[in-house]
Amino acid sequence: MVMKNKKNPSGQTEGAPDTRLREDADTARADGLLREAADTARTDGLLREAADTARADGLLREAADTARADGLPGDAADTTDTGQTDGLFWETMDAVQPDEMAGEGPDTMQAEELLQEALEQEEAKSRQLFEEMPVAKALAVMAVPTVISQLIVLVHNMADTFYIGRTNNPYMVAGAALILPIFNVCIAVANIAGTGGGTLIARLMGADQPAKARRVASFSVWFSVFTGLLFAVLTGIFMRPLLTVLGASDQTFEFARQYCTTVIVIGATPTIAAMTMGNLLRNTGCSKQAGFAISMGAVINIILDPIFMFVLLPPGNEILGAGIATTLANTITCTYFIILIIRLKNPILHFSLLEGLPEAALMASFFGVGIPAAMGPFLFDLDYIVLDRLMAAHSDIALAAIGIVLKVERLPLNVGIGLCLGMVPLAAYNYSAGNLPRMDAVLRAARNAGIAISIGSIAIYELFAPFLMRFFIDDTATVALGSDFLRIRVLATIMMFLSFIYVYFFQALGRGRIALFLVIMRWLMINIPMLFLMDLLFGLYGLAWSQLISDVIVAFLSWLIYHSYRKKHILTAVDGGSRAG
Repeated sequence: MVMKNKKNPSGQTEGAPDTRLREDADTARADGLLREAADTARTDGLLREAADTARADGLLREAADTARADGLPGDAADTTDTGQTDGLFWETMDAVQPDEMAGEGPDTMQAEELLQEALEQEEAKSRQLFEEMPVAKALAVMAVPTVISQLIVLVHNMADTFYIGRTNNPYMVAGAALILPIFNVCIAVANIAGTGGGTLIARLMGADQPAKARRVASFSVWFSVFTGLLFAVLTGIFMRPLLTVLGASDQTFEFARQYCTTVIVIGATPTIAAMTMGNLLRNTGCSKQAGFAISMGAVINIILDPIFMFVLLPPGNEILGAGIATTLANTITCTYFIILIIRLKNPILHFSLLEGLPEAALMASFFGVGIPAAMGPFLFDLDYIVLDRLMAAHSDIALAAIGIVLKVERLPLNVGIGLCLGMVPLAAYNYSAGNLPRMDAVLRAARNAGIAISIGSIAIYELFAPFLMRFFIDDTATVALGSDFLRIRVLATIMMFLSFIYVYFFQALGRGRIALFLVIMRWLMINIPMLFLMDLLFGLYGLAWSQLISDVIVAFLSWLIYHSYRKKHILTAVDGGSRAG
């Protein structure tokens, strides 16, 4: 007999108890499976969403950096609250496959976080150096490696003269001295990119505009390469008339030609590029690394000089060997700088032009400071040319003597330059950051240190002038004349330092016109005319005394210009606008 199911009052069908239990179990199992499936779907969705979010976050930061590089305000770039940023983000997102996003997102995120952490650490170190460290210590951190490298460079520059002087051939020494003005043009070209770009980078860092600083950095490097190539080619084409204008005689021309071919025609490009990269590193706070690289190149040159001059090449080719050693050392230094910048992963310095060229305003600032900075060595060079020509008119012995003196007297000058190069990034950064008391303190510290070093140098040169001359050459007439020249010219050391520290200071502030005026005033309006006047009135020794008279006048006028600018612009209230660029 078949039992029929009855309906309970609620309308549900009643059946056997085991049937109801099975139905309840099935229902519970189905409900659990549904919940599990929902949880799985939700978890999968959350994972994909997390991957997408990680990927999107990296892309948003990339878009923000791009927006910032295009000159957008910092806040807009950081929050990505612009149509340009959103457009870049969604355009990039559309190009990425979902499975690639899910698979690569976490790895990309981790790599970006590590890179960002490293960059933040570098930026924190820079801020601590430029903003918080005591002024004397900060100046020491920036200047001491630079001063040491300048001294080693001085030894390097004198090494050729020392080794060539071992031949006791004054004509060979004079031939090398004739190339000094041409080499100074290399320094001038390097200053356009190194000083013009370097000081601009420091001001942009102080104004918190790293994307613009990056574009200036890459442009500076490539500008130095192309101008170096151009200068080398032009020197090779016009070498004969150039050496003739510089005062080469029948006895000195061939020596000068050999040295010029190796050091300038072959070596100008790596030399200029290395100088530029050293300046850029220094202005981003990497003074120690820059100083080491420059020092390394100088030491290599000192080691290679006797090998090429007295071992590898036959007698009579000593000056050619010196030129080969110099060019090889500068090429090694340039290569080292390239590797160093790549390995440092500096947030500012790089070689790529893909981020674009600096905009017009930055270009104006680049050349506005760079050209006056180049004019300094160029006019310094012109002063040497005039001095060499006037000395050569008296005798080749006088030319050889002044050639040695001009290198020996550079000891205090190079130390002073090292102090100024250490001062410039600190002054430029704090000027743009609006911290004028700190900027003022940096200038005072550098000035006082330079004066103290100059006083010590005067004492040393007055006591040991003959010994220093004999260190380079044993020719009696050259030593006697050179000792007199050195004792006279070294008296100008203090005034010389005070003359050029204000030029460097105005370059740091981006005031290229004032710096250019000080340079032109010193060389074209005072120094060079004084050479002709003193030669006319007092002859050979009048040329030696002209430097002291000129620098007393220049130092006083430079101080007046600085004092007037400081009273008008620095001691008054500073507006809130950015001064970088």
